[in-house]
Formats: sequence, structure tokens, C-alpha cells
Amino acid sequence: MNIAVFCGSSLPRNKEIVEAATALGRRIAQEGHTLVYGGSNLGLMGVVSGAALEEGGRVVGVIPNLFSDDIIHSQRVTELVRVGSMAERKERILALCDAFIALPGGIGTIDEVSEVMVMNQLQIVDGKRILDGTYKTKPMILLNIDGYYNPFLDQLRLVKEEGLMRSDAGLVALNSVLDVLEYLDNLD
Repeated sequence: MNIAVFCGSSLPRNKEIVEAATALGRRIAQEGHTLVYGGSNLGLMGVVSGAALEEGGRVVGVIPNLFSDDIIHSQRVTELVRVGSMAERKERILALCDAFIALPGGIGTIDEVSEVMVMNQLQIVDGKRILDGTYKTKPMILLNIDGYYNPFLDQLRLVKEEGLMRSDAGLVALNSVLDVLEYLDNLD
């Protein structure tokens, strides 16, 4: 399974998040999945991808050309995919992956989570709507370390209560790396 991990290029103050990123990268590799991520060695991106690589995992980095060559080539990856823009990076990751996991992150991470939810709600695959009943929702998992995503989940509940969102759009919030991998193992 190709699993995207959305996370930031900064390190958080909460060390539990860093530990979770390390454990997630290791477990994705140990279970034979491919990690797809934003391509940088900075912050949590470097932590999760480095951990997967240390375990011998396959790691695909998708990085926009707008970054310097030093940044683009700073992280070892199994495969490096260079794209023209941040939007193209997101599109490529969405197309490549079967499931998505968001570590606690910043506004870019929230944007990526929202994009997956919109894709699921509108039943979009490769830019086209699939309305013949064959669309399969791709899981969007929030790794809710130490309640990080609770305010976001509260906002989504309000959106749904107001009738402004029709479904959960594949969103699941789980509190540990073990719960996330168990959830993925039980799909299909």
C-alpha cells in the first residue's frame, strides 16, 4: 500500500509528536508499505522518512522545483519526484496513494487533509468525478497525538451539524501509531 504522510518541515515542541513520527516511519517500512511524503529532510518530514529508510523501507519524496537543489537533494529517498509547484505536489501525492496519515502539522498539513476530504466527498479520482458507484473512499487518518487535532475535529463537527458537510469524507482520528496501522491492516 502507498501511504502518504502529511507533516511539516519544522520540529514541534512536543517530543511525543517526534516520537510518533519516528515510530510511524518505522512501522510503515516494517509492514512493507511505501511511504510517500513531501520530499524534504527538514522537521517531521525528515524524521518520518529517515525512520522508514533506516528500516529498509521504500520512500518516495515528492518535492517542488521551487526549493533549492540543496534542499531537494538533502534527503535520501528511494525515488525522488520533482514537480513544478506546491499544488502539483499535492495532486501527485493524492494520485499515488491509497491512504493518508496526518501527523500534527501546520497550515500546509491542514490544507492537505482538507484536500483529501474534498476529494472523497466529491468522489474525485485524477481530477474526474466518479459517479457510477465505483468510487472507493481513501482513508484520511489524523494521528491525534496528545489531542492535537481536537479543535479541528470540533470545527468539523460544527460544520456537519450546520449541514455544510454531507459526510465524514473518509476522516478518522486515532491516538497512536499502533491504532493507525491496525486500522489500515483491517481495510478490505
